[in-house]
Amino acid sequence: MRKKMIVMGFGAAALAAVAWAQMPSVPATPPMPAAEAAKRTAWDFDLTAIDGAPLPMKQFRGKVVLLVNTASFCGFTPQYEGLQKTQDSYAARGFTVLGVPSGDFKNQEYGSNKEIAGFCKTKGVRFPLAEKSDVVGPKAIPIYRWAAAKLGPDQTPKWNFHKYLIGRDGRLITAFGTRTEPTDPKVKAAIEAALAAPAAKG
Repeated sequence: MRKKMIVMGFGAAALAAVAWAQMPSVPATPPMPAAEAAKRTAWDFDLTAIDGAPLPMKQFRGKVVLLVNTASFCGFTPQYEGLQKTQDSYAARGFTVLGVPSGDFKNQEYGSNKEIAGFCKTKGVRFPLAEKSDVVGPKAIPIYRWAAAKLGPDQTPKWNFHKYLIGRDGRLITAFGTRTEPTDPKVKAAIEAALAAPAAKG
């Protein structure tokens, strides 16, 4: 059984490597105007949950958020396991993963939110999910245009499972690329440092 799991692990890694090698050019994300972005924090944006309910970012005020664009048919989809493990490890301390399903990269996502939710349930995903959205290009949702303005084009998603770390004050701390696993020591260290910071008052 262990040998089978190891082989499956290598298979997933191989698929991810192929996907990465075939990565198409990513459309530029028009950043939010700098003056507007400077006035905002993550808590100023409103998303829609995967079930259609409102998902205002202000509900996470005072928490640390790992914002991740996800996909169901990607070589990196096994990262869902690490994302949920990270959620379970830090949720009690004021942390949440927030997934944003997207078909921006080779259309590697289901067409409907219902299908996405069903797939994520089979993967044991229990952290919040937004509705399927654009995260790059001219149709990118506002929070991703804000992030592009704050951290620059080099830190925008280049593929699925890009990760933005948002602090308790709603400000962007850093970004981690697709290949960086959610359980990577540098991700854990960044989360722990963010959790150690006091929540902003007001």
